[in-house]
Parts: sequence; structure tokens; C-alpha cells
Amino acid sequence: MAHDSQPDDAAQQPLLSSNGEPAYGAADGSHGTEGSTTVSAAEGTFKRNLGAIEAFAIVISIVIGSGVFTSPGSIDANVPSPGAALLIWLVGGVLAWTGASTLAELGTAIPGEGGVQPFLQHIFGSVFGFLAAWTWIVAVMPATLAILSIVFIETIFSALGNTNDAGKIEHKLLSVLILIVINGANSISTKASTRLNNFFVVTKFVSIFGVVLAGIVVVILGASNPDRDIGGKDWRTKPWFGFRETVNPDGSRIDWSKLTEWDLLGHYSAALYGALWAYSGWDKAIYITAELSSPARQLPLAINTAIPTIILCFITANAAYYILLPWSVISTTDSVAVTAITRLTGPVGGTIAAVLVCLVVAGSLLGNSFVAGRMTVAAANKSWLPSFLSLVGRFTSKSTSTSDAPFNALLLSSILSALYILFGNFRALLTFNGLGEYSFFFLTTLGALVLRWKEPELKRPYKPWLIIPGTFVVVSGFVVVRGSIFAPVQAGVLLGVWALGVGFWFVRKRNEASES
Repeated sequence: MAHDSQPDDAAQQPLLSSNGEPAYGAADGSHGTEGSTTVSAAEGTFKRNLGAIEAFAIVISIVIGSGVFTSPGSIDANVPSPGAALLIWLVGGVLAWTGASTLAELGTAIPGEGGVQPFLQHIFGSVFGFLAAWTWIVAVMPATLAILSIVFIETIFSALGNTNDAGKIEHKLLSVLILIVINGANSISTKASTRLNNFFVVTKFVSIFGVVLAGIVVVILGASNPDRDIGGKDWRTKPWFGFRETVNPDGSRIDWSKLTEWDLLGHYSAALYGALWAYSGWDKAIYITAELSSPARQLPLAINTAIPTIILCFITANAAYYILLPWSVISTTDSVAVTAITRLTGPVGGTIAAVLVCLVVAGSLLGNSFVAGRMTVAAANKSWLPSFLSLVGRFTSKSTSTSDAPFNALLLSSILSALYILFGNFRALLTFNGLGEYSFFFLTTLGALVLRWKEPELKRPYKPWLIIPGTFVVVSGFVVVRGSIFAPVQAGVLLGVWALGVGFWFVRKRNEASES
């Protein structure tokens, strides 16, 4: 999502237990007696008519997005060799896999909408649930939309041969414009949004297949005639795991042999954020459970087959980039797929690649904008945010409309995202996004371990080996801590967001107490 078509948060319903009976009791989220499962919400919103194959396809469509076409440059700039970059893609995929498995455990045991929010609320209390919602609404989702809007515009300029002006105000204003267009599309109606999103899904698979096929063709042609001038050639003449000097987008260079191990870890953590951006969306796998006929069996099966498939797709696509381009080029561009195809086939092929990637990015923008609005509405419905943000189909309680779109929530998302575009840049936002997401993913999976100790009798239709959440906790915790030290500005901004959130929470609680 990375950051692509995702089911509506507000429509999520609790799961069935492994025997097909409702997994919960009352709709208010309260617990039953000891040893019982948690509570149930109203039934009938979705028909449970999806199987494991459909679930596999849905997980694939959620996770595969623009990241595989845009993150390679930021990853390559932070590792000493192409081989290390491919290992980062593998580690990111395994981390996503362990995280998704852990959320599947929580999702089959604890009801609620809003991703990790109900889990944190259940385990640690309401303030943690609120802070997760606040972080996603104020930081993570606007940063995601800002990144995608920037990528959309830079993909177009890359196809035109301009790869060095991403920070110009003209580019930023165009990024804001595409953001407004996409949020406007989501303001038409839910049906229009979902129909438009279906159009974008196939472009993901076509684009990845095209990149991998181009890499295979270059390997075959290069092997048959080593003197042929095709592709990047470095893949044949240089060691894949040997240190090489890295060129940054600003022209500065990194001599990896002179860095300390601590500095290397900082760069590796920054590289991992790029991979995690590409894999993002794995946490949304739990949203499909409301439509599975046997979620306790089908959800783990979907996760444990789809995510390895995605890892394979991402690693092969990135290996193709290193075959198609000189290695010194990859670290300098945020539109590596378009750059590679343009170099191989010329302007016409580059234009086709740019169109495909733009469609993928547009689909990501549409899906994430859709989800961002629903997250805001869900938080406002819980009185965590002002009530006008919960309005659907109108700006005020007195106005009327035929739309069912959350206008005010989309407007808030547009304003925040535009600010991130104007004051940020792609790679800084990538790290900021990763810090925001993985702070709460770390806390949630740590909570899963705490819950096994605090509530051992809680019915868990799916319960992975302890090493799976344990691995995620250790690696994600390190990534957050080292990433914060490596990127203190982004960490400071995130801390400021949390401080504002906590202050906002206590002010609202005090006002509620004075009114009662």
C-alpha cells in the first residue's frame, strides 16, 4: 500500500467463532463470563459467502500497491549493496507476515471497528484506543495521502525525463491538486468510489508482470550476447553483496566502508521503513473476516498464502530493477519503475509505464482516502472528535444531499494532507509514516502477548505460535527506537502529535464531565 483499495472500516463486523456460532455476546463490547468469548454485534450487514480463494485475492489486492514502484529508491539509498536491499524486502515481508498473523489472532477474539483501535482499547484502555485513532487521522493517513499524491506527480515528470525537481513548489501544488481531485471523487458516493476502485485493481498485476518480464528479457538477451548494450550491465559485472558508493538525490555520496555499525543500523532501519510502506495494508486483512464463511480457518489460510506470494512479487520486481538500471541510478529516483522502462524501451514505453503506475497510485489514493474518511467518522461517532465530523452526505446537520460520502471528514483529510505535501518530502514522510504506524503496531502485538497472560481463557479461534508475535514485537520495537534516533525531526513531530492528542482527549473528557 500498499495503501490501496481497502474495505470500509465502519462496516466491519465481528467474526464467527471456529464452530460457526457468533463469537460475541452483547453489542456494547462488554465481556461475558470467564471462559466465554467476547461480545457480538448485530448480524446481517454482510453475507458470509467468501471462501479462502476469494480471501486470498482480497489480501493480494489490498497490499500490492504503489510502494513496489516507488520505495526501491529510498531503500537503495540506505543500504550498502543491491543484495542487502533485497534482504530488506524479505525482512519487511516477514515482519508484515508475523504482524498480520498476530492481528488475525486479535481479530478473531475481540470485536470492533477501526483497525487496531478496539484491540488497544480492550487491552490498555480507552485513551490508547483514542490515541491510535488520533494518530491515524492526524498523522498516518494524511502522510499516506501526501506520499501518494507526490508519487503520482513525480511519476509523470519522470516519464518526461525530469527526476530532480520534486521539491519545487510547482510540483507540490500539482500534488495538492491531484489530492483534491481524488478526494472529490470519493465525495460523490460510496458506490461510485467502490466501482472506480475496481477499475484500478488489474493495473497492479499488469504493472508488476511488465517489470519482471522486462528483467527476464534483459537477462536472456544479455546472456546470449554479453556485448549487447541493454539494461544496466552492473548486474553482470559487480558483486550483488559488495559495498559500493551510494549517490543520494541531492548529489551527496555515502561511503559505506567508513560508517560505524550503529550508523549502518540507522540506515537499515530507514530502508526498512521503505519496505514496510510497500507492504502496508497487511493490517487490513482482518477487515475481510465479516464476509468469510469460516473466518477462523480461512483468514489464517489467506494470510499464510497471500503474503508469501506478495513477498515473491516484490523481491522479483526489485531484482528486475537492478537488472534494468545502472545501480547508481536507483538510489536517485522515487519513480524507479518508470525510469527503468523508459531506459529500456524509450519514451513510448516509459509513457505506458507511467500511465500504469499512475493508475496504481490513483487506486491507492482512492482507497486510502476512502478509508481515511471512514476512520474519522468512526472516531467522531465515539465522541473522540467533534460531532460534525461524523456527518455523512452533508456539511451541517441542517443541510441535505443525495450523497452518502463523509464530506467533513474528507475535507479534514484534504487539509492535513495538503499541509504534509507543502512542508514535507517523499522520503521524510515515508519515515514519519512508518514511525506512526509501527509505534502502534508494536504496542498492539505487545498487547497480544499481555492478553495471553491476562486473559488466557479468552476464546481465540486462531492462535499462532508465541514466536510469531514475539518476533514482531522485537523487530518492530527496534525499528521504532532506532528509526526515531536516526530521524529525530520526524520523531519529534510525531511526539508533538501525540501530545496534542492527549491534551485534546483530556479537554474533551473534562468538558463532558462538566456537562453531565
